[in-house]
Amino acid sequence: MNTSQRQSMDDGLSYHADPGATPHDLMNEATEWLQYARGLNGLLADLIHESDAMDCQRVALGMEAIGALMRMGIHCMAQAHVRMCWGQAG
Repeated sequence: MNTSQRQSMDDGLSYHADPGATPHDLMNEATEWLQYARGLNGLLADLIHESDAMDCQRVALGMEAIGALMRMGIHCMAQAHVRMCWGQAG
């Protein structure tokens, strides 16, 4: 992940946006975060389907991780949108 400009998120997560990153770079990074979330979601679904007894605490942790990855992807996408708008205005 790019690091330079720290931006705080609601639940204590932070995202470090590179001030020099292009909207294209940020869109690629957003896609990467969302693919991680998708992969974790698939893994969690498979584990639930194959399990006789579910560990609710671990399922909850997995779901929280998916949410965090999705928030990171959404934040990257928002940054890309802002930078595209700035580029068009300038």
